[in-house]
Amino acid sequence: MAGTDENGACIVGWAHTPFGRLEDAPDAEALIGRVARAAIEDAGIAPGDVDAVYLGHFNGGFQKQDFPSSLVLQSLPELRFKPATRLENACATGSAAIHGAKDFLAAGRGRFTLVIGVEKMTAIPGAQVGDVLLGCAYRKEEGEIPAGFAGVFARIAEAYFQRHGDQSDALAAIAAKNHRNGVDNPYAQMRKDLGYEFCRTESERNPIVAGPLKRTDCSLVSDGAAALVLTDAETAATLGKAIQFRAAVQVNDLMPISARDVIRFEGAREAWRRAYEVAGIGVSDLSFAEVHDCFTIAELIDYEAMGLVPEGQGARAVLEGMVAKNGRLPVNASGGLKSKGHPIGATGVSMHVLSAMQLAGEAGGMQVPGATIGGVFNMGGAAVANYVSILERLR
Repeated sequence: MAGTDENGACIVGWAHTPFGRLEDAPDAEALIGRVARAAIEDAGIAPGDVDAVYLGHFNGGFQKQDFPSSLVLQSLPELRFKPATRLENACATGSAAIHGAKDFLAAGRGRFTLVIGVEKMTAIPGAQVGDVLLGCAYRKEEGEIPAGFAGVFARIAEAYFQRHGDQSDALAAIAAKNHRNGVDNPYAQMRKDLGYEFCRTESERNPIVAGPLKRTDCSLVSDGAAALVLTDAETAATLGKAIQFRAAVQVNDLMPISARDVIRFEGAREAWRRAYEVAGIGVSDLSFAEVHDCFTIAELIDYEAMGLVPEGQGARAVLEGMVAKNGRLPVNASGGLKSKGHPIGATGVSMHVLSAMQLAGEAGGMQVPGATIGGVFNMGGAAVANYVSILERLR
């Protein structure tokens, strides 16, 4: 039915670690422990009230410990004998966990679910990190692309430039915007306003990584965790705060970039279209958006996929100030993955936490004044697994 998400799920509590190279957190288990109880306490419920746990964790070789679903029991023994499930969908792993939790509630199997997204990426060498991330690409065709996943998005950027012209100014403006916004995010890995000129200029401190992409065009290797408590709308109405899903849509596309017009992000376009239809709104109704800027070219194409500007005109959105914090549609007021960091399994959950904070008026220096409806776009791979949520404050 247009205008409401059929599951009626609401976010009623959350927690978030800082993102970055967290030397004091040796593994994913330690990070899980930092957010699990904190999110439950934020919701104002007891640990024993949680009926199921959904954990988003990509891993893929970042750590030898796999099968992490029950690790939360080490810090929350009250959850012993409750169902706990790990989900993975590349860089959209956190959103996959949220969808699993929503489905549990929709099936009437319980009242409260705990969703955790987590990743410990920095314990292995950088070259190994790059190879792990290539597991999110189609290795049969893309496994030998130089510079790993950055090389995949460099090819996307080159194809976009060939069709629509050099967008280097726009990419630098996106990086500068997100680093400027990240200064106000207490969880961000890099809280420094780098400025447009630094982001635009190739230098020893900002070298080319692949194709037209410089270091400032690429998200950071990070450790971190985030958590949410979800419940049904009726229960949420009795609690201190409630952020409702007006829509939650998943669209998967073909994996090989050779099999599709990759610079159009067709799966993302379809996910946004379906989400708007379910929520009964359009892009003009959004107060802000958190979108997946694993690379600046991704955010540029996101502007087009969400319908903010026509195809091929993504540069206008940033160069004309539409997506600035005080613009028509603030995008990544949190600093995005570019500034905040991108611990793979935690990213989708983090995006929902930060959006819920905006809608609850709890975003501090990140706050978009008068925010009422937020859009979240989290993707796995090169626009392969595409998740769009439309969130609104219920109370």
